[in-house]
Amino acid sequence: MKLTKGQISVIVILLVLLIDQITKFWVKTHMYLGQDIRVTDWFYILFVENNGMAFGIEIISKLFLSVFRILAVGFISYYLFKLVKKEVKTGYVICVALILAGAAGNIIDSIFYGVIFDNPPAPFIATFLPEGGGYGTLFHGKVVDMLYFPLFRFYWPDWIPFVGGDSFEFFRPVFNIADSAISIGVILVLLFYRKYLSSEDHNKKHITE
Repeated sequence: MKLTKGQISVIVILLVLLIDQITKFWVKTHMYLGQDIRVTDWFYILFVENNGMAFGIEIISKLFLSVFRILAVGFISYYLFKLVKKEVKTGYVICVALILAGAAGNIIDSIFYGVIFDNPPAPFIATFLPEGGGYGTLFHGKVVDMLYFPLFRFYWPDWIPFVGGDSFEFFRPVFNIADSAISIGVILVLLFYRKYLSSEDHNKKHITE
């Protein structure tokens, strides 16, 4: 039996959420904050937490960010619901589902992790549902990141203005599965489905499978 676009989007969302939360839960309950596990020279599991947006960016308050994420997920959910009823390519539906799942995955951390985990100093590991309560309140949890890819490092030559002698590392940000889903969804949309970003073009022409 052929799956519908709606069924495919639900499967994508559930898979991303499941993998994202399993990896976060494992890291949170098996590693202390700041601990790293070397997989290869260019890939580490590094346990960090952040209060901000994807890849550890922090520019606005935690509560505002949590509420904004919930509103964004609501909007994307509505858009995806309307989208699966239209004649658009399945690939575009999958991209939107990836973005929705990624946003929802980080919302779970933001809303609940402060309540269900404590936050002991290193080298102690967090406890799930601690007797004394969590480290925060609802909507004030920290997002767990663990994927770190220091692909290469070098020092800028001394003769280069402003950065001479400084160390440069690529790729420095630490992120999670939810961040990856958002990034992959956005990149694929920009590369292959930009026509759907124009409401005028979308209304004039339906693209079938």
